[in-house]
Amino acid sequence: MGADHTRPAPSAPPGVRRVLVATVVPLFVATLIAALVLWPWDRPDPVDGADAPRYHGTVTRVVTQPCPPAPETPEGSPGAEGPCGTVTVRVQDGPDAGRQVQTPVPAGPGAPTVAVDDEIILVELTDPADPTTSSYNISEHQRGKPLIWLVALFAAAIVAFGRWRGLAALAGLAASFAILLTFVLPGISAGSPPLLVAVVGAALIMFVVLYLTHGVTAQTSVAVLGTLGSLVLTGVLGTIATAATHLTGFGSEDATTLSMYQADVDLHGLLLAGIIIGSLGVLDDVTVTQAATVTELAHANPGLSRVQLYRAATRVGRAHIASTVNTIVLAYAGASLPVLLLLTADSRAVTQLLTTEFLAQEIVRSAVATLGLIAAVPLTTGLAALVTTAGRRGGDATDRGAPPTAPAPRPAADRTEALEALSGPRAADTPSAAPGWSGRNGDTDTAW
Repeated sequence: MGADHTRPAPSAPPGVRRVLVATVVPLFVATLIAALVLWPWDRPDPVDGADAPRYHGTVTRVVTQPCPPAPETPEGSPGAEGPCGTVTVRVQDGPDAGRQVQTPVPAGPGAPTVAVDDEIILVELTDPADPTTSSYNISEHQRGKPLIWLVALFAAAIVAFGRWRGLAALAGLAASFAILLTFVLPGISAGSPPLLVAVVGAALIMFVVLYLTHGVTAQTSVAVLGTLGSLVLTGVLGTIATAATHLTGFGSEDATTLSMYQADVDLHGLLLAGIIIGSLGVLDDVTVTQAATVTELAHANPGLSRVQLYRAATRVGRAHIASTVNTIVLAYAGASLPVLLLLTADSRAVTQLLTTEFLAQEIVRSAVATLGLIAAVPLTTGLAALVTTAGRRGGDATDRGAPPTAPAPRPAADRTEALEALSGPRAADTPSAAPGWSGRNGDTDTAW
């Protein structure tokens, strides 16, 4: 693992650092206090379900056969669907570990396709009429090993390319999941306001990930302030948009199922919380890029004024936003692709489908996240320009309206010296005293 060769950001003047510390530290302390107040100390116990026991097994034999004729059904009703046959499985754990058991070939919509040596998960079903009698059915494939290899490849690629910074990014990713699993999700399950929990949780993730990944610098502090301001604006816009469109949060089957298990969860607030959490990752990218752009422009040309820095970095931000907006919309569309296919299968007009609860919910998500993202560019760029030019000696003359100072003219060369240099012998005509040179006049070409 090599060292990080990226050039560190120039140190900010002491006065600028004091202002940033006086701004960021109180916000961080307020976030910690809010997290402690909202922390789910008395989290509810998981709902005990009547799930059937599940065991691991390995397929040793698959026998398929024609399906028996289906009984007569009313016209238009589906008959029996294949495949049919038996699967022999060696049980790996549970009371029947080591035994060979037979199960029917999985059939029906979404049923797994199994072959010999596949590692699968068995579900033990008990006969309600005779609790002592049970049978096994194949539920799904085991996915643990492929997922472990995929995650290992993911981590190795990040560390190999990013080196120490890639390792810090992995640590930030782990911290993000830890905050989500220990604070945000339990807090919402405990009945706390989802929007407030999401904003506090997103702020915690932002502080930890940005400072851990990019270091404790003035540039990172500017990105933190820009991200936090954009998150608050996204929450306000989301509240207004969901109220104006009368969204209830019951736009998906998952939300309806959740309301059955936890009736006290505010699904409308959960929708807003999802917008906040979903916007955080893209906001981090934009704010860090804008702060770094202003810093690099000021380092490359210290003579740029504050206004020039802002305009140049904003042009970069426009190009970034143009590609990121498409990313946001396509990410939401990809997650909702099965439902979007209803646009081609439903006989209703497209305008009616777009105004349904689910599709209107996705439109609001994309629009609000994009508006927050657009606001992050001028906000972060303006803060970065102020911080970068704040420590210049004598202030920024161009910002005050004074014309820039013209560079001093180069001294004129002496005419006599120039003529002597031109009329003198060429360097190639002077014999070289360097040892080891071959050829006439020090020519290094090999003689033919």
